[in-house]
Amino acid sequence: MSLYPKHLEEYAALAGIPRGPKSQWFIVDPVNGDDDNSGASFKAPLATWAEAKDRTTGDQHDAVFVVAGDTSDSNAATIAWDKDHTHLIGLSAPFPGIGQRCRTASTVAAPALTISGKGGIFKNLQIQNSYAGASGGVLVSGAYNYFENVYFNGMNHATAGAAATSYCLSVTAAENYFKRCTIGSVQTVRASTNAALVLSTGAQGFEDCLIQGYSETAGNFLVRLATGTAGMSLLRFKHCTFYNQTVNWATGMTAVFNVAQTGSHYVLLDDCIAIGGAGGGMTWGDVATHIYTRTGDGAGGDLAVAVTH
Repeated sequence: MSLYPKHLEEYAALAGIPRGPKSQWFIVDPVNGDDDNSGASFKAPLATWAEAKDRTTGDQHDAVFVVAGDTSDSNAATIAWDKDHTHLIGLSAPFPGIGQRCRTASTVAAPALTISGKGGIFKNLQIQNSYAGASGGVLVSGAYNYFENVYFNGMNHATAGAAATSYCLSVTAAENYFKRCTIGSVQTVRASTNAALVLSTGAQGFEDCLIQGYSETAGNFLVRLATGTAGMSLLRFKHCTFYNQTVNWATGMTAVFNVAQTGSHYVLLDDCIAIGGAGGGMTWGDVATHIYTRTGDGAGGDLAVAVTH
C-alpha cells in the first residue's frame, strides 16, 4: 500500500512535481505536526520545514508538502535548503505570493531561507524575516530553480528597513525563474538605500511578478544590480509590476533599478509598469543604459501615467 494518499499523488502530478524510483514525500503541518512523527502521511505530519528538509535525500526528487494553516513555521535559525532536485510545495490556494498561509517566520540576522541546492521547485509559500537589524529574506545561491506563487517578505522590521544591506530576495546564481511571485513588503517603511530584489548575476526570468516596497526616501530602489565588473547576461521581466507605497502620495522613489553593475548587463522590460515614484513620477534606472522597453531604452517606456478626464 502506498504511504501517500491518492489525492496527494494526483496533486503532485498536477503541480508538475517529478517523481523517481527512490522519491520520498514528507508532510509538514505546523498546527498538528510533531517532529517525532514519520512525516509520511497526513495522520503523522512533521511540525517544521527544517526537520522535513533534513529527512530528504538530494538528487532523487524528494518533496516536502506544507499544509496551510493559521500558525507559521517559526524559526530561530536559517533553513538551509541545500539538496539538489528537492522540492517544497505549499498545499493551499494557489493565489500569487502575498498572504500565503503556507509560511515560515524567522527572526535571524542571516537570511530566513538559503537555497543552495539546484533544480528545486518551490510553490505556494511565504518566507518572512522580522529580524530587528540588517537581514535578508531569501538567498538563492543555487541554479536552475523554479518559483511560483512565492511571497519573499524580508525587511519586515523598521530596523531592518533602515539597513543598507537588507533585502527580501537576493539571487547570486544564474538561471532561476520566478512566476507570479511577490518580492518585497509594504508593511514596514524602508528608510535606507536598500532594495527588495538584489541580483548579482544574469540569466534570470521574472514573469507576472509584483516587486514592491514602502519607501518615502528618494534614494531607495526596488531592484539592485549588484556591484561587479564581470557582467550579466539577460535579465527578463515579463508582465511585471514595480510598485512603491507612499502615504498620501508623499515623496517616493526616483528610479526602479539601481545599476551598480559596471560590467555588461541587459535588462528587458516586456510589458511592465512602474508606479509610486517621487511626485508621481519614476524613471526605470538611475543609469538607464541597457535597460530596454518596447519603446527603446530605460529613459522612457511603460511608466504609469495618471489618468485625467
